[in-house]
Amino acid sequence: MTPGSTDSGFATSGKLLRLVPLIVACALFMENLDSTIIATALPGIAKSLHEDPLHLSLAISSYLLSLSIFIPVSGWMADRYGARRVFRNAIIVFVIGSVACSASMNIGELIFSRILQGLGGAMMVPVGRLVLVRQVPKSELVQAMSWLTIPALIAPIVGPPLGGLIVTYASWRWIFLINVPIGILGYYLVSRFIMEVPGSQQRPFDLAGWMLLGGGVAGLVFGSENLGKHVLPPEVPPVAVLAGIIALALYVRHARTDDAPVLRLSLLSLPTFRASVTGGSLFRIGVGSFSLLMPMMLQLGFGLSALASGGITFASAAGALLMKMLAQRIVRRFGFRRLLLGNTFICGGALVICGTMRPETSSWLIVGFLLVTGFFRSLEFTCINALAFADVAEADMSQATSFSGTAQQLALSIGVGVGSQVLNASLALRHATQLSTPDFSAAFYTVGLLTLASWPAFARLRADAGSQVSGHRLAVADIPVRTTQ
Repeated sequence: MTPGSTDSGFATSGKLLRLVPLIVACALFMENLDSTIIATALPGIAKSLHEDPLHLSLAISSYLLSLSIFIPVSGWMADRYGARRVFRNAIIVFVIGSVACSASMNIGELIFSRILQGLGGAMMVPVGRLVLVRQVPKSELVQAMSWLTIPALIAPIVGPPLGGLIVTYASWRWIFLINVPIGILGYYLVSRFIMEVPGSQQRPFDLAGWMLLGGGVAGLVFGSENLGKHVLPPEVPPVAVLAGIIALALYVRHARTDDAPVLRLSLLSLPTFRASVTGGSLFRIGVGSFSLLMPMMLQLGFGLSALASGGITFASAAGALLMKMLAQRIVRRFGFRRLLLGNTFICGGALVICGTMRPETSSWLIVGFLLVTGFFRSLEFTCINALAFADVAEADMSQATSFSGTAQQLALSIGVGVGSQVLNASLALRHATQLSTPDFSAAFYTVGLLTLASWPAFARLRADAGSQVSGHRLAVADIPVRTTQ
């Protein structure tokens, strides 16, 4: 069965077809919300467990490490045991990890529980996307992917203020327990409405490749996340980054000689997949920094409260929701290449403009600006995610989702690390001890330029790239036709 087949159990039912992306999006929202909500609650958790708040940041790092290590193996698991089975079990593991987090009585138990959560999240996110691309026709993939961009955009905005409310008016343990009813509902909906594609892949598991790839990605994520945080000895994060780069280089050599590598680099020979991974990763570095820099600038640079900051940044989520209703028509009208080129310029320029904002800038002006840019940023994500699977064969879908998920996790972590490092460098150059607007300006200018650096990757696409998914057939008319005299 291919994503575009008409004999799928869902191809004949428009209502059920729309339910699939909603079910997957809800599961991804649970994972995205949990990974961001904990940051606000760390001081309260530290006080409850009688720990240093700095040490509690290991609860975040351990979760990200678990994601990094297990995402690459998710495709193999789905091929061996079936995507729906793995997706449902991943929800169970994530919920069990959440309950264990809420019951933790010391930092060791919390870190172990977060690793268990990360294992569930690592299987839930890419395999959920795999469930989607296997059961939604390619002509509907843009609309389906527009739902999947919303959790990634809304959760970082909703998470911090929600975490603050829970910690202030209830116990921090409810931060994890709210996942239980969501998980139960998700398990039921997956069981009821998503059909199984039985596992059929019998290729052996590439243990050596997984160790190199998982270790390399984990080193980069761990190092990037801890750069400038002063939690670990100063030499540890750079060494982790260097070790990660070396491990990934060794994996590249391994993948070229192994018959069945855990992730096939040959997928990059597909122009649409290559543009989605390379250009998309550079784009995500900038966006990953935005979720860190904007709330910090509003609170530390402009002196706003966490509640006021959350109210302003929520405009980005509103823009993303508006995009969801219009995405399919826009993509069909303009095609992937034109949208990716235009949106990259708009979104990169928007990050640069964020660096020009000052405390006296009107809050309403910032809200309007974030509303508009949130629309274009979400549209860019939708195009990048849908383009990745435009030319991937059905047999390679599980590999593609693992590859794409690994690249996304790595890019977002690097983005946070880059933003933090630029802030620290600017602080050091000013010989200051407290962050102010010039530091945030430098950071926004840097990540804005990094986002614009994704433009060449999209410029290499053909005018009709991914037209089977976008429905943009008129683009073919723009391609010069060579004739012989």
